[in-house]
Amino acid sequence: MRAFRRFAIAFAAVVILFSSAVLWIGMRQQKLNRERMEAARDRDSNTFYEIFVRAFHDSDGDGTGDLNGITAKLDFLKEMGVSGLWLTPIHPSPSYHGYDVTDYYAINPDFGTMEDFERLIGEAHKRNIRIIMDLVVNHSSIKHPWFVEARSGEASPKRDWYIWADEATNVNAVSAIGGKAWHSAVTGKYLGIFWEGMPDMNLDNPEVRAEFIKIGRYWLEKGVDGFRLDAAKHVYEDLQGDNKRPEAAEKNVAWWREFRAGIEDVKPDVYLVGEVWDAPSVVGPYLNGAFDSGFNFDLAGRLINLAKSGKATDIAASVRRVHDYFAEVSGGTFIDATFLSNHDQNRVMSQLQGNVNHAKMAAALLLTLPGRAFIYYGEEIGMQGVKPDENLRRPMDWDEVERQHNDPDSLLNHYRRLVNWRKLEPALAFGTVESYATASRSVVSFIREHEGKRLLVLHNLSGEPQKVGLESKAGIEADALAVTLASAPGIQYDGGEATLPAYSTAVLKAK
Repeated sequence: MRAFRRFAIAFAAVVILFSSAVLWIGMRQQKLNRERMEAARDRDSNTFYEIFVRAFHDSDGDGTGDLNGITAKLDFLKEMGVSGLWLTPIHPSPSYHGYDVTDYYAINPDFGTMEDFERLIGEAHKRNIRIIMDLVVNHSSIKHPWFVEARSGEASPKRDWYIWADEATNVNAVSAIGGKAWHSAVTGKYLGIFWEGMPDMNLDNPEVRAEFIKIGRYWLEKGVDGFRLDAAKHVYEDLQGDNKRPEAAEKNVAWWREFRAGIEDVKPDVYLVGEVWDAPSVVGPYLNGAFDSGFNFDLAGRLINLAKSGKATDIAASVRRVHDYFAEVSGGTFIDATFLSNHDQNRVMSQLQGNVNHAKMAAALLLTLPGRAFIYYGEEIGMQGVKPDENLRRPMDWDEVERQHNDPDSLLNHYRRLVNWRKLEPALAFGTVESYATASRSVVSFIREHEGKRLLVLHNLSGEPQKVGLESKAGIEADALAVTLASAPGIQYDGGEATLPAYSTAVLKAK
């Protein structure tokens, strides 16, 4: 009995020592992670955050999100790791969405004052967060003073600032987006491809082109870092069938090159990202002297489908083909603008039927692939919404943010972790992607490289643990790898085989 007691005491001591060692190692690792993160705090994560201003944060209790509300949440955004904000239109407008502007030089009073905007820019820049704003060039509001003057009669000095039908015009033509193209005013029919409240500008008029260049310069002088250019391909792609006319695309690109040339002297590193809702082959020409980026709508759908299906594909190969094309047409200067959803699309969590694990994997794919990643507000907490558009733009759920804040396994903290990984390992935020095949049908794998540093990324899309054998190939030495970033406990690598828990992501690099 005494011998057993001595054994039990000794065993307990060993357990205590082992537990203490494990605890010490865990605390040490946490300390090292904190130190790494602190060292990387001000690095560029190449991650932007889209804010539908009216819905984000209300600072004064009037029921409307505003600029001061965004300023109040800059530390939340900084903690999340984002390095830039895209603000949907902040100009005066009769619509809740703001895409029909009545004054391009002013702030919508619902959102605050010019002083509030200047303060937001200053506070964002203090935190190394850039600001880009929506600029709507294709059309104005029907209530804009320009159009009010234009529709007063054919002798109006602003008449030619818009597009009016003549005797040869087919006023029954269908717009490029499938609706009615021509609308009636007392003095004639005008073009408005989105709806009658948004008359199309006539960018063939040099006065109009000069005015929009002046507007761009004005906001750059206020301190903004660039623009998201709304409906960028519709400046000259107006009617159904225009997408088949090469001259329409050529005129679009020519105008945006002129716009860039007209504003670059104010800010040589101005960032321009265009909404060209089309295939990469259509986006490509805009990257030649016009835009830095075009949103990659094609990739967004692929990533969501990957996360939903749980079946691995060689996503790196398709991304690489697109990037090789973009590099060719842009002379290597493009920045891919990647995302999962935006203010015009059903929210990610709704597309994934509320499955949090699938949402985590969609985020992991997005934030470990190349490109300037854009996150739509609320995506990081799993907000849902399907069309009509108002349901996609509901107020940010700050109570849910608070609930998820202290849960280490929450979707919010998953997003924070991934965005900050892009600071810890710049190869996740910048550089190239290459294919790396494994035998697993559930694990998406690829190589990221930046400035000679190579990472191997593994995503287990399935609900079952996976063991994945790794081989030395494509510049990766399997024996020299170690796990540097892990999204979940239990991720291991023993020099030949990686163990991945369900719905987890591992990043490996040379020891």
